[in-house]
Amino acid sequence: QVQLVESGGGLVQAGGSLRLSCVASGRAFGTYGMAWFRQAAGKGREFVSGISGRVGSTYYVDSVKGRFTISRDNAKNTVYLQMNSLKPEDTAVYYCGAGGTIVVPTAGSRVAYWGKGCLVTVSS
Repeated sequence: QVQLVESGGGLVQAGGSLRLSCVASGRAFGTYGMAWFRQAAGKGREFVSGISGRVGSTYYVDSVKGRFTISRDNAKNTVYLQMNSLKPEDTAVYYCGAGGTIVVPTAGSRVAYWGKGCLVTVSS
């Protein structure tokens, strides 16, 4: 069983930055593909970014490329999402997800463990 706890959300003006953190329990963190998803009000949950286990390959949805950076610190069991140049359309609840293998879970159905989410609000 893996528990995920997100932090770092909040209110920021457009153009600003936030860094989300997700701390995971368990000894096998380094072998898990990790991802960030988001869900805006009235919309479905969408994949934002992911990082594979071991090698650390990264993936981004087109709308955040060049603005968001995902990284992981396996010694701290933590995955980060650095969000720069934030836009009002980035407003959503952001969820951390862990897959059961080194592969990045790019769909919700492939996430084995979810965090409870943290709210990011970007004002115009």
